[in-house]
Amino acid sequence: MTRSTAAPLRIAIAGASSLLGREITELISSSALPPHELRLLDDVALEGVLTEAGGEPGVIHGLGADSFEGAGVVFFAGLREFAARHWADAQRAGAGVVDLSGGLAGVRGAAVSIPSLDEKLGALRAPPTNAFRSPGAAAIVAATLSVGLRELPVRRLAATFLQSVSESGQVGIDELESQTASLLSFQPIGREVFDTQVAFNLVERYGEACRERMEDVRALVARDISDYLGYRAPMPAIQVVQAPVFYGAAFSVYVEFEATFPQQVVEESLRLVGVGAGADSPSNVSAAGSTEISVTVRSDANLPMSTWIWGVVDNVRLAAHNAVRIAENVAAATRKP
Repeated sequence: MTRSTAAPLRIAIAGASSLLGREITELISSSALPPHELRLLDDVALEGVLTEAGGEPGVIHGLGADSFEGAGVVFFAGLREFAARHWADAQRAGAGVVDLSGGLAGVRGAAVSIPSLDEKLGALRAPPTNAFRSPGAAAIVAATLSVGLRELPVRRLAATFLQSVSESGQVGIDELESQTASLLSFQPIGREVFDTQVAFNLVERYGEACRERMEDVRALVARDISDYLGYRAPMPAIQVVQAPVFYGAAFSVYVEFEATFPQQVVEESLRLVGVGAGADSPSNVSAAGSTEISVTVRSDANLPMSTWIWGVVDNVRLAAHNAVRIAENVAAATRKP
């Protein structure tokens, strides 16, 4: 459907109060999107809550039957189940759908998109559903490194991600803060979110009562990478570990080549896909507020054909930035004369 270029683009953010929803709202104000109006949507319990949208006061609206009416782009930035239930409503309203929740992972025709790589791998045609899956930071990082290294003879590629509690939203941040304070004062800890101790701890599995399994987290990351890369770049093995940090995603990537390559060659290959490769070792603190993937590269001391890549990203900002880039493409295609 072609919309009038004179009318502002209506953008709806479902899950506007989430960490991703708030980040998208902030990034939209400095994006390449055409003149637009924002509609912030969330659970009816939050209806009427005042917030900020692009530096201006905003009000959250409860989701209703007409929430997506007239929308050109709808972001789903909240719960996975919510996106799975309501994305078709947005589609029927004529909107392009950008899902950050993982709720469209099983939807036939919903394409994974990473705009920073799409041009290098070939133009991505809009899926028939006009619905896009915007992956999380781990999948974006793994796919980017894979594409950056694809011109080199890679034998093996394996990535371990140290996930922060912000991937579970504000409730995850609150629980880590509460657990940390309780442990420091020798008090029992709360386990409502993770059903296990995450403070001062590294875990590769949540407790049995946790609503999300770590196995599902890994499976979604692996599926997004596989669906995006196909056979166009080396397929990485993936491990995800829960780390006791609030924000950011750190990762350690092992690469084994068919031959020995100087560190500078690997760094230059990564720079071609926008990765910041240098001598300074990045951290969760240094990555905060940036959309760049920052890494350091070093050769293995025992295996001359092997390389280690250490890096960190701002997981919330990178994921939101990718989604906004997708929305820019959707809006540009929608408003073509």
